[in-house]
Amino acid sequence: MEQLLQFFILLPFVGYVVSLFIPDKKEKFIASIASTIVGVHFLALLVFVGFWIINRSPVLDIRHLTFYKEDSIEIFINFYFDKITAVFALVGASITFLVAVYSRFYLHRDSGFKRFFNTLLLFYFAYTLVIFSGNFETLFVGWEFLGITSFLLIVFYRDRYLPVKNGLKTISLYRLGDVCLILSLWMSHHLWHENITFNKLNDLQLVATHINEHNYFTIFIIVMFVIAATIKSAQIPFSSWLPRAMEGPTTSSAIFYGSLSVHLGVFLLLRTYPYWQTLISMKVLVISIGSLTAITASLIARVQSSVKTQIAYGSIAQIGLMFIEVAMGWHVLALVHFTGNAFLRTYQLLVSPSVLGYFIHDQFFSYVPQNYNTTNSFIRKLSNSFYLLSIKEWNMDVLQFRCLWLPLKKLGRQLNFINSKIIFSILILVYFGGLFCFSFEEKIPKPLDDLLHLFFGFIAMILVIKAFSERQNALKAWTLIIASQFYLILSIAFLNDKYEYVEILIYVSGLLLSAITGFICLFKLKKIEKSIDLNSFSGHIYEHPRIAFLFLLSCLGFVGLPFTPSFIGIDLMFSHIHKNEYLLILFSSVSFLFIEIAALRMYARLFLGPHKKAYHPIAYRSS
Repeated sequence: MEQLLQFFILLPFVGYVVSLFIPDKKEKFIASIASTIVGVHFLALLVFVGFWIINRSPVLDIRHLTFYKEDSIEIFINFYFDKITAVFALVGASITFLVAVYSRFYLHRDSGFKRFFNTLLLFYFAYTLVIFSGNFETLFVGWEFLGITSFLLIVFYRDRYLPVKNGLKTISLYRLGDVCLILSLWMSHHLWHENITFNKLNDLQLVATHINEHNYFTIFIIVMFVIAATIKSAQIPFSSWLPRAMEGPTTSSAIFYGSLSVHLGVFLLLRTYPYWQTLISMKVLVISIGSLTAITASLIARVQSSVKTQIAYGSIAQIGLMFIEVAMGWHVLALVHFTGNAFLRTYQLLVSPSVLGYFIHDQFFSYVPQNYNTTNSFIRKLSNSFYLLSIKEWNMDVLQFRCLWLPLKKLGRQLNFINSKIIFSILILVYFGGLFCFSFEEKIPKPLDDLLHLFFGFIAMILVIKAFSERQNALKAWTLIIASQFYLILSIAFLNDKYEYVEILIYVSGLLLSAITGFICLFKLKKIEKSIDLNSFSGHIYEHPRIAFLFLLSCLGFVGLPFTPSFIGIDLMFSHIHKNEYLLILFSSVSFLFIEIAALRMYARLFLGPHKKAYHPIAYRSS
């Protein structure tokens, strides 16, 4: 039965590839392909799960493909199937099938009809890969694709300002969760000295021994998992991104943010539960997050004027309760709760336009004003205070901006001196000086070698923060991103005795291809449009869709999406940072956090949003 697991991964991917070659005008054919692929997938799952239950539900585990192997590290794809996989897979297949059928009529004659179904199939492939993953590397591949498909569906109405703006907000927080997963993988590799599988993680005796030997490092790994799960499931204090992600089509909101993607934080906690089930402090942390979220989100949902926002916060509150259930060990209850919440939120979102129409009609003919109690009591004051806080969503969006992004934007503006030719020349000389040091590395004293690690890592971080805040010139921003990557390689790879030339080549091969393609796109766009500043959204995708598509691929390849060698290179690079090199891992993590944000910000500002030319119609700010 283990061999059949590969079929469930490949089928959605094959459907996605086939859908790419269907002409845009063949709406019926595009929708039929998507519905058929997901329908067959669902029926096959039903049969497979039936036979699996008849055979007494054995845990299935199979290694599929090895990407890279050496003495100290092995990167491989592993598939796994148990009751958690069965529930999430069946719910995902049934809901995706319903949404695919519904979208055929809902998006009829929409200009993005094919784009929606392409992205839907890619999302389903990523979701299936996460659910069937047997180790953290496989899970991270699907996790990355999920983040990108989320961004693409939020900005589906790409001629409007708010969808693009909110898409960038969402992908920024997703990237923070990605970096937390990378850090957990990094520390796990140093503690386990292997890519641990979920099957081996269920060995309670092995895990208990491991926790006793590496208590503080284990807590760090678990905290990173909890943060990643908290962001993915929009728990406090990261809840505000979910209602803003509803700017996409109602069908994508239903499948992403009502039913499937938003529950993957719960899935991650369920998968990693054997790792932290004996740690009371971690259980208290998860229960506290879930309780605070359930209470706060319930209050916010009760006072929202938008039906999508009400449903979003209602779902967030229920997921908070699921966090509590997972921490308490009530996993069967959590799975039942997930199933009910996923179907309910999908139904609510799909019927919300009709329900709103009925309510408006009813209100028009039978409106009765409510009688308000004007008694000035303490309870009334407290109620009004909670009402105002909930209307403002407890200022979580403002808090995130002021604490996470605004300080770094201000820092980036203080780095304008980097734009000068003199500073660029100095940076080039410093880099070649680093290469010279690498040539004589064995003669460099260890204290100086450690300082060089930190020095080049710090420069990489500063350059990418400057690229994140750059507004004047897209070419400068792209150059800064590339320069930061080469400094990061110098920091981790060239000054590391155990780092092999092959590993450097793997990362640089994907990096150079994406960098060159990006430069070609930017130069071609500048030649046509004369100006490519980043002060506002330009909407060039209307007139230059091919350039926009190639530049998007460059951005995704540059940040290490799993279809390039850079993805393997990132894993290899982090594995060579020692677990005691705290500053270096800080600099590297911040660099990888802002590389994707800066690159996708460039793509959004150059190619998305209202077109800057007056002869194109300007859409409303919101959908």
